[in-house]
Amino acid sequence: MPANGDDNRPSPETLLKLAQAEDAGSEQAKQGKLKIFLGYAAGVGKTYAMLEAARKRKGEGRNVVAGYVESHGRSETDALLAGLEVIPRKEIIHQGMRLTEMDLDAVLARKPQIALVDELAHSNAPGSRHEKRWQDVEEILAAGIDVFTTVNIQHFESLNDVVAQITGVTVRETLPDHLLDTAFEIRLVDIPPEDLLQRLHEGKIYIADQAAKAIEKFFRPGNLMALRELSLRRTAARVDDQMRAYMETQAITGPWATTERLLVCISGSPYSEKLIRATCRLAEELKAQWYTVYIETPESGKHARENREHVWRHLRLAESLGSQVASITAPSVTVAILDYATRHNVTKIVMGKPTRPRWRELVSPPVVDRVIRHSGAIDVVVVSFESAEKPDGKARHAAQGTFEFRGYAASLMLVIVVSVLCELFRPLLDPTNMVMFYLLAVVVAAVRLGRKQAVLTSFLGVLAFDFFFVPPRLTLAVADPQYLITFIALFTVGVVISTLVARSRERAEAMRTRELQTASLYYLSRDLAAAVDIGAVIKALIRNVEEALNAQLALFLPEGERLNIVAASNGLAINAKEQAVADWAFRNRHPAGRGTDTLVSSDLLYLPLQTPASVLAVMGVHLENDVEYRSTESRRLLDAFATQAAMAMERVQFSRQAEQAQILQARENLERALLNSISHDLRTPLSSVTGVLTSLRDEGAHLSDQARRELLDTACGEAERLNRFVANLLDMTRIEAGAVRLNLEPCDVQDLVGCALAVLEPRLGNREVSFKMLPVMPLVPMDLVLMTQVLVNLLENSLKYSPAATLIEIVASTDANRLIIEIADRGPGVPEKDLQRVFDKFYRIPVPEGAGGTGLGLSICKGIVEAHGGTIRAENRPGGGLKIVIHLPLSSTEN
Repeated sequence: MPANGDDNRPSPETLLKLAQAEDAGSEQAKQGKLKIFLGYAAGVGKTYAMLEAARKRKGEGRNVVAGYVESHGRSETDALLAGLEVIPRKEIIHQGMRLTEMDLDAVLARKPQIALVDELAHSNAPGSRHEKRWQDVEEILAAGIDVFTTVNIQHFESLNDVVAQITGVTVRETLPDHLLDTAFEIRLVDIPPEDLLQRLHEGKIYIADQAAKAIEKFFRPGNLMALRELSLRRTAARVDDQMRAYMETQAITGPWATTERLLVCISGSPYSEKLIRATCRLAEELKAQWYTVYIETPESGKHARENREHVWRHLRLAESLGSQVASITAPSVTVAILDYATRHNVTKIVMGKPTRPRWRELVSPPVVDRVIRHSGAIDVVVVSFESAEKPDGKARHAAQGTFEFRGYAASLMLVIVVSVLCELFRPLLDPTNMVMFYLLAVVVAAVRLGRKQAVLTSFLGVLAFDFFFVPPRLTLAVADPQYLITFIALFTVGVVISTLVARSRERAEAMRTRELQTASLYYLSRDLAAAVDIGAVIKALIRNVEEALNAQLALFLPEGERLNIVAASNGLAINAKEQAVADWAFRNRHPAGRGTDTLVSSDLLYLPLQTPASVLAVMGVHLENDVEYRSTESRRLLDAFATQAAMAMERVQFSRQAEQAQILQARENLERALLNSISHDLRTPLSSVTGVLTSLRDEGAHLSDQARRELLDTACGEAERLNRFVANLLDMTRIEAGAVRLNLEPCDVQDLVGCALAVLEPRLGNREVSFKMLPVMPLVPMDLVLMTQVLVNLLENSLKYSPAATLIEIVASTDANRLIIEIADRGPGVPEKDLQRVFDKFYRIPVPEGAGGTGLGLSICKGIVEAHGGTIRAENRPGGGLKIVIHLPLSSTEN
């Protein structure tokens, strides 16, 4: 047994932890060691104790420097600081104030063996490298320098709300608990509260006015006693963790009775409640931590199912009384109890006195006897109770008696059938060979009927074999004494076979239950993994709960301050009372309703779907019968379902947040592109216009008429460019808002091209543009003004991107029901991957020197063409160049 066996080798889990600890130790060996001088309030002497330890280390030849030590003007502290090298502090100017902080870079450059850093929870001045001093300390440790530091217990993050409740003061300067957990050494600096108050009155901690305020708000005797207890307990817990880790890695079976720990074992019997209460009283008397454990074995699977409601209630009772509870599946109750006790350093195991008849104890020793035999140094407390019958014992025994009677009758029938078969084969078989038939009957009874019925079959088989087939026949007398060995062997083998078969059957049933639970969790995980939104998660959860537990389900989601039902199984009605229970479970983050200890009159069991951060939903479950509500297996499965559903909902929320973040980022990029475009395309023409006007104002009298005319032409051109830019922005806004109203009229394509070329005539200059069309072209319904703007934008693009000596081609044609307009140039074209993006807002390809634009022209063209019911696309030309193809319907699409 693990508690007192001769084999003290560590378990595989322990060896793995030891290897991980060694790896962590090798990493930590490269870092400095942190020693914390821990106190419960200012003035207990932390800095004094740190300086005393530092002087001792210096006397041993260690290289010690004071990185930051705050003496608060105390002469005895200054005296200890004398003789130690002090790193000059770094001055920081903040809002006109001169602040001093530890010079982190100077400490790192000095690289001592030990650095003294006072006030670990201090917040650094703005402008420092780190926000908190503990972050400075971590950087010093990472450089391989040991650190001595001081801190009070109230500054640790996990105790912040506890300290606020005790003192009424919320501590603002906090630091993470991992510093205390990973410190190489913790030295508790402690003095009685009376002495601390005396020092406060004497002005050794604060000046008179500050001392009076401190006594009034913080330094009250009750506050100091509570803070002192917190520091003592936190230090003791750290020491206890170190001791247990050492025992585990060194394979020390223990326990080491440094503090009392009790373990009570329950079985679902009517005495378990009394046993739990007795252990609670004993734990209170000893001021000890206590555990409650229930061991489920494959052999006890049937018993566990019959008593699972009692087991669940007993575990909840123990938890409500302050115990840590656990339910363990193991092949051996004794081994599981002792292993749990050893791992948790338990000093006393509390068990109930056996109530079985003495003769049964001789056949099968009770668990308490086996635990006592193998407990080693662990004390075993046996609690005795008066014998009491369960309230429902008679009814249950009556039902069990009826079932067992049928099984015994079936055993008798098996023996009769085998005896008849043996009689038929008696002329062909020797009596000793007939034993096999009776063994077969035992196996059938063990598989089909149960262990007790199989033992009865074995016993009846011995009697029938003796009576019918052993000479002299039809009597129980035995002529040959050697048959006695056959009888004993037949009965013994029958009992062994029945026991083994029954045990295998029970284990198989337990494995089948576990398999069903595992399969249910797998199917739910698979469905949740494929869910992309909350609705899919809800549907997967309802479907899997209904299939796995044959239950009905209702799901509630928070909407503002209310909790609303969003989905429910068919036929499940939720009234105002059930809604209130679900709301309570949501607000208190605790199960409620049927099968719990809260609002038990409810028809459903309500489980909050929660993550460490928040409660995402509430799941209401209606099971088939009352027993299922307190079933350990059902609750475990429901808890697992709730946890997986909460994780899936959280994943969907994170995915949605990530998508929103991407949309926000895209919007910011778009706004940035718009601002960049506006800033450039507005500034350039405005600068030109401003320059022209400035020149005319300052030097107009000295300029010739031709020079003034050129300047004015330049200003007009830039003003027109600015006007087009603003018009493009307005057009894009109208298109996106759906505010474009078409004035459709039958138009001639030749007129459309002519209007566009007329607008661009000043910019075309000597540029050659060819226009080809069919001899006969129908009139096409379009808004001539808007479509002229489309052609102008497309021709402007061709002018910008194609060489000046190349031809721009316009071709117009028709097919069965569309007008086709093509504008082609011999420019550089567009990369194939960007052919679809050229119509996006603010998209630009690299342009030749002097060719600029907003990136809105083609996007406006696309909006206008699509408003006409047409399409527009870009394609590269063979031999180089770009061709834009427009398709417009020949008939009006307006209703």
